[in-house]
Amino acid sequence: MIERYELAAERIRQIPEEKSVRLPFRVYFKEVSEFVLMLLELDGKIESGGYREYSLELMQEWNRRLYDDILPENYETSYANPSYAVKELGGEIGQILSFLYTELRGGIAYVFEGKQEYLTILMELFIEIYNCFETYYAEDGRQETDGGEEALAVREMKDIIYWYASDYCDVFVADRLLEQIDPEKDFAAKIIQTSDLTDLRYLYMYGEYVSENEIKTAKHLMELNDSVIQKMADVYTEGYRMGFVNTGKDISIKSVVNIRFVLGFELVIKKAIENFKKMGLKPVIYRAGVSVLTKHRQTRVGYYGGIPNPQYDYDHRDDQGLFLNKRFVERKLEVMRHVYESHREQAAGFAGPALMEVFGEKPFVPQTKEEALHLTKKQEEILISFTSKSGQMTNEYIKGEERSFTIIAYPVPEIGPDYEEIFDEVIRINTLDSKVYGKVQQTIIDALDQGEAVHIQGRGENRTDFTVQLHPLQDPEKETIFENCVADQNIPVGEVFTSPVLEGTNGKLHVTKVYLGEYQYLDLEIDFSNGMISDYRCGNFEREADGKKYIADNILHSHPTLALGEFAIGTNTTAYVAARKYGIEDRLPILIAEKTGPHFAVGDTCYSWSEDVKVFNPDGKEVVARDNAVSIQRKEDVSKAYYNCHTDITIPYDELGSIKVLKRDGEEISLIENGRFVLPGTELLNEPLDRAEE
Repeated sequence: MIERYELAAERIRQIPEEKSVRLPFRVYFKEVSEFVLMLLELDGKIESGGYREYSLELMQEWNRRLYDDILPENYETSYANPSYAVKELGGEIGQILSFLYTELRGGIAYVFEGKQEYLTILMELFIEIYNCFETYYAEDGRQETDGGEEALAVREMKDIIYWYASDYCDVFVADRLLEQIDPEKDFAAKIIQTSDLTDLRYLYMYGEYVSENEIKTAKHLMELNDSVIQKMADVYTEGYRMGFVNTGKDISIKSVVNIRFVLGFELVIKKAIENFKKMGLKPVIYRAGVSVLTKHRQTRVGYYGGIPNPQYDYDHRDDQGLFLNKRFVERKLEVMRHVYESHREQAAGFAGPALMEVFGEKPFVPQTKEEALHLTKKQEEILISFTSKSGQMTNEYIKGEERSFTIIAYPVPEIGPDYEEIFDEVIRINTLDSKVYGKVQQTIIDALDQGEAVHIQGRGENRTDFTVQLHPLQDPEKETIFENCVADQNIPVGEVFTSPVLEGTNGKLHVTKVYLGEYQYLDLEIDFSNGMISDYRCGNFEREADGKKYIADNILHSHPTLALGEFAIGTNTTAYVAARKYGIEDRLPILIAEKTGPHFAVGDTCYSWSEDVKVFNPDGKEVVARDNAVSIQRKEDVSKAYYNCHTDITIPYDELGSIKVLKRDGEEISLIENGRFVLPGTELLNEPLDRAEE
């Protein structure tokens, strides 16, 4: 491998001065080879230990150099931008070369992690594509290539990329799975546990982009009392532990916990690692994927730093369209099976993820580019099939009925000038008294258990008119329909939820503005027929077709339809009032936003892969509404039972006209009217709303 590395590096050093490829491609290969040479220079500095001795200013300069090309102010003239690449280099060739540069940019992470094998593989891919251009686009005075030559060149490049993806599955994909279950893969854990976390240079040891958000977050945590940091860690880890307790799962049979966070929170994460160790859990902390072989489209799964340019991520979410086919998917599944089989015991010890998320970034509405790679209809079907099969495989080795999770979120400085106040308010929200909320929520559940359906209506500009069918109770003395959710898996406290009956669940769900995942939706409207999405639209784009594609890609995740997997009523009026006070309603993460009104989740139920595990509320009643007509198909054909997605959509209290329980005898029980709780015993929830008005 050392010899391959040195040979590839030497070849790339020659490219910037060569003129063997005609214009405009020569400019591309010169610029991209210079980027690779920059990685090689940095690789030498890290390997020698020199980088670690750099000043903060020098590290910041390196960070800027590594990410400068894809920052918004430079992206319009970057080959990483498919629009620019296609404009300068031509249609399919521009797409391929934009992909190639994007894949090479993953080398930043490999340099910091000391993965010379990965860097070598990337360099060899680059050289292969360059050799192809020396064959088909040699400098011979011509500026054009006939259609036949171009078709041959494109075909050869696609073959090169396909075999890169297929051949190196057993490196990239296999290592990726091991990073998720093996605590010995401890690159990030070592940074957290051994660095001086009062010296901001530690932020530049990962190789992630470091923005003002990460710097100011780290500085703010340094200013907090140690007891506050400990409290933040305790809420996070105790929520995780209680997730096992409240679902009757045995945490003692587990050995590792996956910690996911955003750079800047290391002071809290370090204490959380200590807490988890007391539970018998070692940390596995892996980076969000940087290769087309390990990414989850544009979603980051794992730790990460600042997001240099969300449009860049969006433009390259479907780069696998260059090679995705049934044969490749079978190869990837084969590699996954081999890794799981070879590490069966480690996989079984995986307890589940503990997520510390952030929110407050400026809302982002992506631009849809024709020049970007897109999956064909057939490829979307293949990807859905792969997601289903890989989910089944994961559940085989890491059983859903044995694992749990927790999620908590904090704001980043980008949220605005009141950042520190908002941060303190979120700490308070995340530590609200579960016992108080649990008692009030039980009152709501007692009313809901009397119904056969719930009717939800919007008010003002909100056009929601929706009837949710409820699971029938056979023994009301021992059974309940809704789970009483306190602060364990989903922090903060504040919701009751159920898996609706699909048949009879009909109507329109509408929100005027909502932030789902990384993207903002304006005037989002989804129609349901018997619990399944029948139509959808949004107001983000001038053309309705662009809005539909936006929803199809990012909410339906390319499925033709999704079921209503969850209906819930949020009770955290404290969080709602705080959001209104600071004007951050559209920036709340769904984790908090779902507690500030009724919410509806499309996709899987909250009990996916563990429907047969009995769940009990604090009053001792079993929550029996864990399945629906889709998930129950696991009994016959598990591939039809899960979508492997779950997206919550919340109607805020000020857009809510009413929520009424429809009883079997025709009577109604009113829970909420005009954004206020009216059910006797729930008046406590109106107090934050009343104080805000005063």
